[in-house]
Amino acid sequence: MYIRWLSTLSALLLHAILAQGMTDDAIASLRQETRDIFYHGYNGYMKFAFPEDELRPLLCKPLTRNDSNPAHVELNDPLGNYSVTLIDTLSTLAILASSPSPSKDGRNRELNDFQDAISALVLLYGDGTKGRDGQGLRSRGFDVDSKVQVFETTIRGVGGLLSAHLFAIGELPIRGYDATREEKNGREGIFWKNGMVYDGQLLRLALDLATRLLPAFSTPTGIPYPRVNLRRGIPFYANSPLNTDAEIGQCLVDDKEPADTTETCAAGSGSLVLEFATLSRLTGDDRFERLAKRAFWAIWERRSSAGLIGSSIDAETGQWISPVTGIGAGIDSFFEYAFKSQIFFSGVPYDPANYSTESAESFGEAWQDVHASIKRHIYRGPSFQHPHYIQVDLHTGAMRAFWLDSLAAFYPGLLAFAGELDEAIESHLLYSALWTRFSSLPERWSTATGNIEHGLTWWPGRPEFIESTWYIYRATKDPWYLYVAEMVMRDLKRRCWTRCGWAGLQDVRSGQQSDRMESFFLGETVKYLHLLFDETHPLNHLDKPFVFSTEGHPLILPERFRQKSRPTPVSKNTDTTDVIAAPMVPQSVSQAICPRAPSPVPFSISATAARQDLFHAASLVRLHLMPKIGIAESPILEFTNDHPSISQSDLVSPTNYTYYPWTLPLQFVPTNATSSKLAARNTFDLSFPTLPNMVMNAAALQRSAEGILVNSVSGLRLGMVRELSPNSPSDLSPGEFFRIYAVSNVALGRDEKVFLSENSINGFNPIDPHFSKIRDMEMFDLVLDVPITEKDLDSAVDNNGVVEQSLLQIASQLFSSAVPKNPSNDDDGSTLMSSLLQGLQDVRSLFSDFNASTSSSTPSSQSRPVPHPVIRTLIPAILPVGPGAAPLPPVTDATADLDLDWSTIYVAASFSNTTTEDDGGDDDDGTLCNRPLPASVVKSHQVLVIKRGRCSFSDKLRNIPAFAPSPTSLQLVIVVSYPEHQDNGGGGSSMMEDEEVVVEDGRAGLVRPLLEQMQRTPAGVPRPHPLSMAMVGGGDETWEMLARAKGIGVKRRYHFVSQGLRISNLFAL
Repeated sequence: MYIRWLSTLSALLLHAILAQGMTDDAIASLRQETRDIFYHGYNGYMKFAFPEDELRPLLCKPLTRNDSNPAHVELNDPLGNYSVTLIDTLSTLAILASSPSPSKDGRNRELNDFQDAISALVLLYGDGTKGRDGQGLRSRGFDVDSKVQVFETTIRGVGGLLSAHLFAIGELPIRGYDATREEKNGREGIFWKNGMVYDGQLLRLALDLATRLLPAFSTPTGIPYPRVNLRRGIPFYANSPLNTDAEIGQCLVDDKEPADTTETCAAGSGSLVLEFATLSRLTGDDRFERLAKRAFWAIWERRSSAGLIGSSIDAETGQWISPVTGIGAGIDSFFEYAFKSQIFFSGVPYDPANYSTESAESFGEAWQDVHASIKRHIYRGPSFQHPHYIQVDLHTGAMRAFWLDSLAAFYPGLLAFAGELDEAIESHLLYSALWTRFSSLPERWSTATGNIEHGLTWWPGRPEFIESTWYIYRATKDPWYLYVAEMVMRDLKRRCWTRCGWAGLQDVRSGQQSDRMESFFLGETVKYLHLLFDETHPLNHLDKPFVFSTEGHPLILPERFRQKSRPTPVSKNTDTTDVIAAPMVPQSVSQAICPRAPSPVPFSISATAARQDLFHAASLVRLHLMPKIGIAESPILEFTNDHPSISQSDLVSPTNYTYYPWTLPLQFVPTNATSSKLAARNTFDLSFPTLPNMVMNAAALQRSAEGILVNSVSGLRLGMVRELSPNSPSDLSPGEFFRIYAVSNVALGRDEKVFLSENSINGFNPIDPHFSKIRDMEMFDLVLDVPITEKDLDSAVDNNGVVEQSLLQIASQLFSSAVPKNPSNDDDGSTLMSSLLQGLQDVRSLFSDFNASTSSSTPSSQSRPVPHPVIRTLIPAILPVGPGAAPLPPVTDATADLDLDWSTIYVAASFSNTTTEDDGGDDDDGTLCNRPLPASVVKSHQVLVIKRGRCSFSDKLRNIPAFAPSPTSLQLVIVVSYPEHQDNGGGGSSMMEDEEVVVEDGRAGLVRPLLEQMQRTPAGVPRPHPLSMAMVGGGDETWEMLARAKGIGVKRRYHFVSQGLRISNLFAL
């Protein structure tokens, strides 16, 4: 017993020691290594490249723009001849200054370098004033003849200057730095030891640089042009409103510069809010914030019907160019700025009238919406080996490609920041496994083939993966992520080190280096590495609404711009006359909370290392197929001894691929850990035989607004996947269904439908277990013929010239004669639109004829009545359940070319909720709860319309008199449900009303009325001929349509079943 107790105690002590994860000494050593990595690159840049933009680390020379080749946008877009690496690095120096290197004389080397770098920048480009001090050695401000990208210049240049300014004035913390303003010798500012008096030079330079970007916002859409010349504006965009004015236009007669593309991306045009809002607030110039927000919302308003944002868009037309979208290149930072803007603007006053574009909550709502769309269309769950994100069709969400890119590695960090912690951890696992395989991240990698996509083999030192590692570590404090960071550090030191800096990798497989050290390597990658190993850094504990920009620059609005009390949302019952209040904030935004970190598994160190899906990510990346590698050769071998940035551990290459990261100690492997079984995606192909004299061709499939129309099933193949309804327990088979994801190799989006024409399925065996057509016993459609009013025509064409679809069927019959029979090939559609409008005018003329015919007293006019135009529309309806339920009458399904069955309709109360004695005195509110209907009503009307509420459905039917069935007597009772009935959880306005909630998809929010008793007459006797009843939604709008209807019919719904499971998105026409 004693021995067993001692053994247990020893195990607990060992666990206590190991549970600390990485030791403080190890973390301190790694923190010093990040400083050494930074200074190896920074010193190389300052020695060999400054004041040019970037360093060529292989040749130890500066890297500048390629003005001889303007098409070299990969180089020319970010490099503007304004020392971009130094500007991009200032905030890293400020962050390092809070944890300076050990020094014998107590000097803060990093702080001194930060201040010296600012002094050097001001010497080159001036102090931003208009006087003599505003002229620098290179230029006055950024008056340089450089055509740059608006996005890159904003995030690297403007953002870098603003972040450094916030550090310099003390709004962002530097431990031990005194930012007190003083006045000495006639100068006021912050006096530094290097002799500089800081009085906002960086802010003024940021204003100068951003002002030079403003011409790019002169577009019809508000979406900025992608590029601008810092000196000459945008003469290469001739269609810009800025250039169409003969007096102030920039299109010079002698300017022969060719036109530039107007194609930009959502990330480039919609990710300017943080930098420009900071600048506007600090300077008082609201142009920047206003234009940046306008651009953000211009992109957001153009999201597809699937709720997705595209990757490329035309700045002049606002039309999406690429039909493919994802979460990476071209889109990434738009999502980032949607959420971060909610944090950034929290507590900042705004005009309540502009809540939808100015408030912090509006950005939060945008993030919530777009995240839901990503989760629905782009995210692939555990059934695909391990969760990941793919490329999909912008409009439908259908799969288009399987690759993921290194830029998308930012997304796990954003998810962690937004509180979606489990999704963040599972997606980060895949990138961790991918890094373990390649010792970096290739630009694109295919989950389908396991290989690098399209030869995109490079890694330029991107920060996104290590950025996500920092965010998740801050949320979980799991030491697993420290070892991931150590893996990244070891690999980049082993593969990217050069004699004068750090190179990118041109090929991650061979280790071939590229001769460029991008500015973001020192500005972001090293910054996040350092913060991971600096637990006590002020930014890791700053309890203020600051954010890192997409370039890794910390930004914050000073407290004076925030208000202590925010606008109070006004209750629906509050009198708001002459008062504008903030709208109600959605619960998804106002009540969002950060989840707890995953609980550690007992007797384990890391919750992440003990995850049961750890090897699922390794399996998807194919780590188990990778060979083991010994000690690798590296160019740093000969410099190991005399370079502090290199340690002997950097020379060790991975020896264990499957359990990752390769730096993880074996103690982190749980002693009895198990991996969960890989989920199998249950797919099924339903193939139809090729019918005689029929060949499957393109005409057999037609793309519609909601999906695919199938005109022939000859040779058709339906790819289906078995899924579980989110509203059903996992152990109940009724919650399972098939969803068609492909039709004969045409991929479908998750919300797309497949429609089978009536002729295409005639002749099939109705009891075939693989494909059966089943009538829906719950739902059907009411078919209404509703007259068109002049009010409908007034709203037929909106301000954008879009014609309401419901009127096209009427107009198309009336204006066909107005369309030219032989239109010219160069017709731009204006003829068609004018003809359509003429058709609508013809419809309007019918009302004049109709009114004239009804008002005229002459016999000739009365003998030639003009029929009122009607439109045929569908309203979803649901049948009741219970002992009193009766089936629909045996009528034929309504079609487009047949008259509807029922033409006599009685509405229990008028739309204005008034009644007269002529109405029969039946019911004063339309609910049919007070007294029975007159017998004459049920004998002469085929349809009765009543309102839901105040009494049970059985009581409503009891107030309908008994009658002898006939074709002209009552056939159907329609109950109209109102929004307040659904808002009350289906409880209606009376506790007497009984109903069954329907949870399946496609029920239009309706509930099944529960007729808990057998139907009875007003006399209390059982009804010999039970009444058919149905319920519809829509409230007043539906009530008015039913009151105006000239005819009503029914159209039954059908669904298809295969192997006993419903095919959820297959419908018969």
